[in-house]
Amino acid sequence: MIVITAPTGQIGSKLVASLLQRSEPVRLITRDPRKLPAEVRERAEIVVGSHRDRDVLDHALQGADALFWLMPAAATASSPYEAYVTASVPGADAVVRHAVPRVVIISALGRGSQIYAGHVSASHAMEDLFRSTGAHVRALALPTFMENILRQTAAIKNGVISGTLPADLTMPWIATKDIAALAAEYLLDHTWTGQDTVEVLGGEDLSYHDIAEILTDVLGTPVRYQPGDRAAVKQFLISRGFSEAMAQSMMDMDLAGERGINNATPRTAAHTTPTTFREFAEETIKPAMAK
Repeated sequence: MIVITAPTGQIGSKLVASLLQRSEPVRLITRDPRKLPAEVRERAEIVVGSHRDRDVLDHALQGADALFWLMPAAATASSPYEAYVTASVPGADAVVRHAVPRVVIISALGRGSQIYAGHVSASHAMEDLFRSTGAHVRALALPTFMENILRQTAAIKNGVISGTLPADLTMPWIATKDIAALAAEYLLDHTWTGQDTVEVLGGEDLSYHDIAEILTDVLGTPVRYQPGDRAAVKQFLISRGFSEAMAQSMMDMDLAGERGINNATPRTAAHTTPTTFREFAEETIKPAMAK
């Protein structure tokens, strides 16, 4: 039995589909089963509730052979450590109580960099929490998601993408379908042991200038990169309901990116996943622009 948290998200939804295609027994923890496709509701066991809740996890992890743990950051948390570590304590406790053998965690690049990075640093602390359970652990250490660009669809229609990193700073980018595929490999493999961080660098290293050029080519319309101001972005996040601490954490993560936290691992074939940004733009961004 494989237990999946956040099964309706960008990674979880793809992971669930992959596991069900292979006829694996899966148990999904979700607040709202209506967000799951009908075929998933028919084939998967569903536990209704939050994976921050002790009672929900007690029920969900009974007889579990593996757990996929993804903790979405709570925008209103008092700190990133509350959002990632404190919120994950019930999960770690349940892993111990139910002696779950294997845990696959979604985390971030930069472990051991000694660069404070807000959300990223808190995710590394979350890894340590699950390591303390004694379970076999694989933490998938990931770069920026290509899907983040989809948040700028309206701006792209006006010929602009924006960010607060230098235009020529190259960094790794990954598609969530590649993350789901890698997570599925570990969840289906019952032979690995020990605790390790798996650094994944996505398909390629790109700057925002590179991304603008690719979008220009794929969409057939000029797209340019417009650098933004971190202080202004922080205030925008607060205006959208973020706590001051979580808005600052986002900026700390961004500044750490500028300092190279995502670029410490040399790219090799073993660290590289299949999807390039051009492929992602063709498959996902271009159709989204047509809506």
